[in-house]
Amino acid sequence: MSEAAFGTIAQGEPEIRGRVSEPRPIWQAPLLPLGIASIFVGTMVLNDVTAEIRVLLVLVGIAAGYLGLDAVCQRRWGAGFDTSAWLSGFWLVLIGLSAILVQWLPLPESKLVKNALRETPRLRPDLFSGHPLGTNDQGLDILGGVMWGARTSLIISLGAVAIGLVIGGIIGITAGYFRGALDSGVGILADSMLAFPPLILLVAMATVFEQNQWTMALELSLLGIPTYIRLSRANTLTFAQREFVLAAKAMGSDNRRVIFRELMPNVALPMVSYAFLITAVLIVAEASLSFLGVGIKPPEPTWGNMIESGQDGFNFRDHPHMVFVPGIVMFMTVFALNRVGDKARERWDPREAQI
Repeated sequence: MSEAAFGTIAQGEPEIRGRVSEPRPIWQAPLLPLGIASIFVGTMVLNDVTAEIRVLLVLVGIAAGYLGLDAVCQRRWGAGFDTSAWLSGFWLVLIGLSAILVQWLPLPESKLVKNALRETPRLRPDLFSGHPLGTNDQGLDILGGVMWGARTSLIISLGAVAIGLVIGGIIGITAGYFRGALDSGVGILADSMLAFPPLILLVAMATVFEQNQWTMALELSLLGIPTYIRLSRANTLTFAQREFVLAAKAMGSDNRRVIFRELMPNVALPMVSYAFLITAVLIVAEASLSFLGVGIKPPEPTWGNMIESGQDGFNFRDHPHMVFVPGIVMFMTVFALNRVGDKARERWDPREAQI
């Protein structure tokens, strides 16, 4: 292929990638109130029908409501408006505020059973009652439990990501910069850590250490460190040959200055964009351990042990909200983190976003 032809294709790529589709047809806008009505009927009105019908109505309402909202937003702000990304960002802000403010909110008892002896157990969700999301089989408030679970999940997952980001990032940048035997040894270490079954490793560590938020953050950081080692090493190999790094070396900068002043600021942005994705993975890992009974245990509520407490046959058949409420909240949080992470990759790591 000639250089001129290659240049023409290269110039045309951004236009092709930037092409936006037509906005959703305006007839979909009425789906928004219909979806809200379907959710309201499924959660508030049809209390005497089977759980399968109510869950189906809620799911249909969510889908219809999203299509209607997307049509309205695209008609208002253009076809390029990403409704799902904005909703994901809003949800993460809401979850973060809930985790921060939960201890000061006037919520019913959601942790200690002895303080909820007068509460009615297994109440169904009622948005206009004292228990908007219902109660569990011990009379504890599910809304408060979900909010306390958000705090636990965010502390553990964000702490693990921060540890992995710092340790794995420094090791990977150092290995990618100096290369040689150090790079080979670090590569073998990272591959070995990734090859070991993570669930077996976490369960083994849970049997040795007392489980609390900080020990679980340290344990889960072992899942993030090898990923960050490989990611920071790969980006360091790319940036180490750039002109600004070569110029810094030519001006007599020592290795420490090159690593911390030239390489690290450029390698950090792609790593931070992946932090959203790794946080989502670690939230699922923490919930899995709590579900299996080797993570955070009651009375401290987590999304995992809330799902476990409501998943026996009687509760799940007759009171599915005890499983679905924390499950849906966790699903929406993980989905939102992945969605925002994709947007962060497009902004801070465009080469990876095009793959």
